[in-house]
Amino acid sequence: MQISIILLVLLVFYILFTSENKFEALKIIISAGAIALFIRTVFIQPFTIPSGSMIPTLLIGDFIFVSQYKYGYSKHSLPLSLPLIKNRIFPKLPKRGDVVVFKTPRDNKTDYVKTLVGLPGDRIQVTNGILYINRKQIKREKILKNNDFLNNKYLNSNDYVEFFLNGKKHLIRETQDNYGQNDNTIEFKVPENHFFMMGDNRDNSIDSRALSYVGFIPFNNLVGKAEIIFFSIDTNNYGLSKFWKWSIRFDRIGKIINKKINKYYENK
Repeated sequence: MQISIILLVLLVFYILFTSENKFEALKIIISAGAIALFIRTVFIQPFTIPSGSMIPTLLIGDFIFVSQYKYGYSKHSLPLSLPLIKNRIFPKLPKRGDVVVFKTPRDNKTDYVKTLVGLPGDRIQVTNGILYINRKQIKREKILKNNDFLNNKYLNSNDYVEFFLNGKKHLIRETQDNYGQNDNTIEFKVPENHFFMMGDNRDNSIDSRALSYVGFIPFNNLVGKAEIIFFSIDTNNYGLSKFWKWSIRFDRIGKIINKKINKYYENK
């Protein structure tokens, strides 16, 4: 979000200092801001991806639109999480396999994005890197080099397709041969009105498997469903001071999250 704020501030200053009628320019900025605030609260909210916990589904530098209305509205739908909504209104349960943005219960401020794995009442366990939901093994399939879906520079030999029982598919990455810190867990039982989230980069994600840090996510903490990548920047490990060395990932712009992988396996 920091990059978005900086760009917005620069745009406002540009409009003000290049406009002959400062008062009219200010009115336009205020009106545009009010419209943007309404859209951001009711319909969609932009987020940036700061970490690699959702690789290969989401990359560092992806800009995503999150639909606010998919699961109804809570105080976290409002700017600064203003406490104007006590309980979620127009609630709609998310589905397993949704990519969800939520506030961590630890501080109710930090935004995380993960894949929803467990619904209320589910029993979740990871054994030797394999996910079990309600004691049923979740099938996964390694993406082989001769798989035409691998015609994608963002995938590698550590990537798998995971098949949820509701028919949804998504990509995961295993980098430690099923011997990672969170590749063997206890059995978790998801409480009522809570959800279990996991990063697609299974060995490099702090998620619901870490009970003391993230744990189960209350329904009221859901911000919305991640829908589409509207922009993507590869900083090439350069900071803002050398932004001209950044590159735009044009092939990711307009990508609907997880649409391609689901469509590919439907046609097999």
